[in-house]
Amino acid sequence: MTTTIKFGTDGWRAIIAEDYTFENVRVCAQAVARYLLDRGTEKQGLVIGYDTRFSSEHFAAAVAEVAAANGIKALLNDRFAPTPVVSWSILDRKAAGAVVITASHNPAIWNGFKYKPEYAGSASPEVIAALEERIAAVQKGKDAVRRMPLEEAQAKGLVEFFNPEPSYFQQIAKMVDLERIKKAGLNVVADAMYGAGIDYFPTLLAGGKTVVSQIHGVRNPIFPGLGHAEPIDENLHALTKAIREKGADVGLANDGDADRIGVMDEHGNFVNQLQVYALLLMYLLEVRGWRGPIVRTVTTTVMADKLAALYGLEVIRTPVGFKYVGPAMIEKNAIMGGEESGGFAFRGHIPERDGILAGLFILDLMVQTGRSPTQLIDHLYSLVGAHYYDRIDVGFPADQKQAIIEKVRASIPKSVAGLKVTGLDTRDGFKMDLEDGGWLLVRFSGTEPILRVYCETTHKDKVPDLLDEGLRLTGLKR
Repeated sequence: MTTTIKFGTDGWRAIIAEDYTFENVRVCAQAVARYLLDRGTEKQGLVIGYDTRFSSEHFAAAVAEVAAANGIKALLNDRFAPTPVVSWSILDRKAAGAVVITASHNPAIWNGFKYKPEYAGSASPEVIAALEERIAAVQKGKDAVRRMPLEEAQAKGLVEFFNPEPSYFQQIAKMVDLERIKKAGLNVVADAMYGAGIDYFPTLLAGGKTVVSQIHGVRNPIFPGLGHAEPIDENLHALTKAIREKGADVGLANDGDADRIGVMDEHGNFVNQLQVYALLLMYLLEVRGWRGPIVRTVTTTVMADKLAALYGLEVIRTPVGFKYVGPAMIEKNAIMGGEESGGFAFRGHIPERDGILAGLFILDLMVQTGRSPTQLIDHLYSLVGAHYYDRIDVGFPADQKQAIIEKVRASIPKSVAGLKVTGLDTRDGFKMDLEDGGWLLVRFSGTEPILRVYCETTHKDKVPDLLDEGLRLTGLKR
C-alpha cells in the first residue's frame, strides 16, 4: 500500500518501520532532488543533517545517495546536529537547501523528514505544495527514485562529510556576547533530553566562571524516562531535581532536535512558553534596544502585543508553524518570531527556531539585568500585568476528526468560564477571544494525532475551567 506523505507544521513525520521506511525516505529525497533540478539550483548542493533518533544517520545517508544519483552534491553532516545548526549551514555553505532527518519532540517510535529552503527556515506552504506534488509524481511512477551507493558517490566527489559546528559557533558569537556570560559566574543546568543539542551549552560556555552541568547528555533514541523529548513541565522532573540539588540559577532544556527551548527558574519551577516568549521580547527591546515588527502565532501570548504597544511596534499574527512565521519574518524584517511550542527566531540569524540561541539570550538577560528568572517575570508583569496559561492534549480517533470540527463549529459559546467571548479566529482551529484580553483555542496538532486545548487569561483561577469548557466543546475526554 502506498503511504500518503503529507507535510505538517514542519515536515513529514511517521512511525518508524510502519510508514517511515527507507523506501519512503528515498521517495521524499527524490522529490527534493527534482525540486532543485526544476529550479536550476542543483549545483549549489544540498545540506543533509540528522538527530539522535534510531537510525537517523542511516536515513540521512539514504538521502545523500539519492541526491548524488541526481547529480546534486550532498553536504552530509559527520555527526548529529540540532536543526538550527543544519539550517545555518545552508547559508554558510551557500547551499540550495537542507534535509533534516528528525521528528523533533515526537515519541521515540517516530522519525521525520524536514526540508529547509535556501533561506534557511521552515518550508513555506508554497514550497511544501511543490514538494508534495513531486512526491506524488514519484509514487505514481512519473519519476523514478535514483540511488548511487555512498562509497561511489564519495569517490565521485558527490558526497562531502563536514562538521557543521565551527561555523555555527562563530555565528552564535556574533549574536550574543559569550564572554560576558562566561565571566558572570552563573550556575546553569542544561537538559539535552538525549537529543541533538547534547554538549552545546557546555561547549559554548566553557572556560569561564559560569558552570554548566548537563543531564541526559548521551544519545539514547528511546528517551528513557521522558516519553517524548518535548521541553515542557511534565518531562522536566529530572531538571527540577538537578536545579535544586546544585542550587542552580536557571535550567535550560532543548527538545529532540534542539530548535525549542524550555526554561526553569532558580527554584526548579517551569517558566511556561508564553512567559519565555515575552521575556525574550523584553530582552530584545529593553536590553538590546532592537526595534521592528514582531511575529507570533495565534497560540502564543498577548503579552507580546502589550510589549509591542509600549514601543509602537507592529505585531503580525500567523497560524501555527514556522512555515508561516519564517516567511513573515523575512517579509517584514521582524526582530523576533515565535510560537507556543517554545520555538523562537531572531533577526540577524536565521528565520528558524533556535533553542540554543534562545537559551543564551535568556542567560544574557539574567546577566545584563542582574535578575533571577523569578525577578525577571515580576518585572515583566509590572509592564504588562500577570498572565496565566496552560494546555491539555488528548488523543482522538482519526476517523472522527471532521465530526469533531463540525461539533465545535456548531457550539461556539457566548461566554466561557464566566468570560464573554468577544471574537472568533478560525485560521488555525477555533480561537475564542475573551473579554479580559485572553483567549481559548481548540485545534488539532499538525504533527501528531492529538487535539490541543490552550488558554491564556489574566485570571489564574479560571485556567482549569477554561480548559475543561474548551475540551467539552469537542466531546472528547482527558
